[in-house]
Amino acid sequence: MRVLVVEDDFTSRKVLQKILSPFGEVDIAVNGLEAVEAFESALGDKRPYDLICMDIMMPEMDGQEALKKIRAVEKSQNIRPSDEVKVIMTTALDDPKNVVEAYYKGGATSYVPKPIDKHMLLHLLKNLSLIQ
Repeated sequence: MRVLVVEDDFTSRKVLQKILSPFGEVDIAVNGLEAVEAFESALGDKRPYDLICMDIMMPEMDGQEALKKIRAVEKSQNIRPSDEVKVIMTTALDDPKNVVEAYYKGGATSYVPKPIDKHMLLHLLKNLSLIQ
């Protein structure tokens, strides 16, 4: 599994990297702009990501905007919805509006609150058939 962790907070980034690294290659981006660049680069290299874990609130470009751009790139490349990268949004925000915006309108696959619960995340990845 190829994973892109998009997180501006160092501690959250390290926690996600530690949880996910036993299951495959984990790349890091610190904002939405880097996330879109990494996503496009991976597609160009014919090594697309299987999973993106992305914070909603970030500098440069937030997670919602990055997700919209990633979905637009997939559409421009004629990637079928069933083959789109799985995107799990993470946020410390206890704001249903942001979650609804990212999850339902933005094309996120799922959502996980912070602090990240390792067992919850792994259970979600199993449900998405990304891990055994």
